[in-house]
Amino acid sequence: MSTSKTPHKVIITCAVTGAIHTPSMSAHLPVTAEQIADDAIAAARAGAAILHLHARDPKDGRPTQDPEFFRPFLARIKAETDAVINITTGGSPHMTVQERMRPATTFKPELASLNMGSMNFGLYTMLDRFKEFKHEWEREHLEKSRDLVFKNTFKDIETILRLGNDNGTRFEFECYDISHLYNLAHFMDRGLVKSPPFIQSVFGLLGGIGPHPEDLMHMRRTADRLFGQDYQWSILGAGRNQIPLASMGASMGSNVRVGLEDSLWIAPKRLAESNADQVSQIRQVLEGLNLQIATPDEAREILQLKGAANVSF
Repeated sequence: MSTSKTPHKVIITCAVTGAIHTPSMSAHLPVTAEQIADDAIAAARAGAAILHLHARDPKDGRPTQDPEFFRPFLARIKAETDAVINITTGGSPHMTVQERMRPATTFKPELASLNMGSMNFGLYTMLDRFKEFKHEWEREHLEKSRDLVFKNTFKDIETILRLGNDNGTRFEFECYDISHLYNLAHFMDRGLVKSPPFIQSVFGLLGGIGPHPEDLMHMRRTADRLFGQDYQWSILGAGRNQIPLASMGASMGSNVRVGLEDSLWIAPKRLAESNADQVSQIRQVLEGLNLQIATPDEAREILQLKGAANVSF
């Protein structure tokens, strides 16, 4: 579908918990399988067509890629919604690629995330805002990011692409910088990425492209030049950039992503009480722009997904 026009239907993705924020930062961050399922189901009912999912160890909220921590909430979400389930292959920057791939290998989802390049991934600035932690791993998780490269080599990306292609899984290509778009074009030229790619442009994380509107425009211009009209575009703004950048992108024809993985906030100095709150907020913006919201089945058609009957959960 052309990105030069407003799409007929806007896909809302909700990233429910992620691996960036830690439990001490917000009492509303889902940690247990029950909490993740509850929040995901509510987000789908609020209008999210795609649910982007990570898992956490319920004992201390630590990110985990053990498939057994995914299994309970995947089964319940699939039973209670028709949302597209998108399983992370990003996991956490502290994990090996082999660890990160385990859930997608096990469950063969319709959609999986794929980071399109190695990068510095700075979370340590959050130590300036959050001083008290319930679990020691939380402080260590943030502090270690001063000297962390989130590894996504060409070999890593090719491995994940071949795995997904074999399973009929398509990808949300997370592009944190302009070079990541060129990496994606490289894999398309090699025939390892099917058209149209679903490009999630990520703004405002330390180590990636910034959150200025000109950064958004630069990302779009580059994608247009590399992929022409044959791609699906989505906007992810980190932290306070979430709703403003998604709104700008939507006005130019993008899809949008919200969720507590990307931002804990619903307004200045006010924590979001659920993922559904953020979905409802961006939905209000979209409807104010006279845009229509895609249903899960419409998202499947737009992204050419294999369908919920063809997953392994």
